[in-house]
Amino acid sequence: MTLHAPRVSTPLEPAEQAILARTLTGGDDVTVFVDGTAHRLGVGAREAVLDLLHRLSRGDAVSVASVADLLTTSQAAELAGISHTFLRNLTDRGEVAVEYRGSHRRIRRQDIMAWLASQQTVSQQTASQPTGK
Repeated sequence: MTLHAPRVSTPLEPAEQAILARTLTGGDDVTVFVDGTAHRLGVGAREAVLDLLHRLSRGDAVSVASVADLLTTSQAAELAGISHTFLRNLTDRGEVAVEYRGSHRRIRRQDIMAWLASQQTVSQQTASQPTGK
């Protein structure tokens, strides 16, 4: 089970707020540097980062949380073309990650798609192996 706890920041100091507010004036291009490598953000990420930065520049504390595309086991099984019972067994064995909402299992769309891709890879490798005749 994976949990994605929200992260809460403290407000910026007034001097930092003022510097950030001036930096944000008149621009909406967001480039992020990670280990010295520049990454220009797409529209959705750019809007989220700008919103976060504007809130910080106003002196707000900010809470950031992830929103995963969670499916019920029935939805995930239908998407993968497998039975609900088979999918439950996969989650019990840890082959497909699962999150619990109370007693209900939820599966991230990307996790079931990754499992499906891995099954297709195994199937292709098996099909390409020579038969032992």
